[in-house]
Amino acid sequence: MIRASRTLLKGAILALFCFLGLALTTSAAEFRTEGLEIVRHDGRALDFIVEVATDEGQREQGLMNRQSMKSDRGMLFDFSTDKPVYMWMKNTYLPLDMLFIDRDGKITYIKRNTLPLSEDIIASQGPVRFVLEINAGVSDTLGIKIGDTVKSMQVARAKSGG
Repeated sequence: MIRASRTLLKGAILALFCFLGLALTTSAAEFRTEGLEIVRHDGRALDFIVEVATDEGQREQGLMNRQSMKSDRGMLFDFSTDKPVYMWMKNTYLPLDMLFIDRDGKITYIKRNTLPLSEDIIASQGPVRFVLEINAGVSDTLGIKIGDTVKSMQVARAKSGG
């Protein structure tokens, strides 16, 4: 009886450590923040503070499970190379505008007012290096258009070959 209890206790402790290890490895990603500027076609500069997603885990996490975001905030996804990009809104509660951006910082496509929690694929419509997610409607409110330019430290690194 005592031997069975010890075996059961050891199994329970092992299961607890496995659970804790899994919980630690699947916790929310840590994101670096930086300033980002969108220069409109008329020269007006729009300032944002963005979280930067540069690795696969961060890009997978994205803005999932967020309930709100300030209007001057967003998330910049860096895909490390120019390629067609496919996004979705799985586990994302915020409607978003997605700005697809090439290596030089030029906005090449905008998907406005994405549907929260949707698993529909949102394609970049061509090769891009970055995707900037901001609150839905901000692109229209601020007059952001295809051809406008995005500037940030992360975009500058891409331009210089980094």
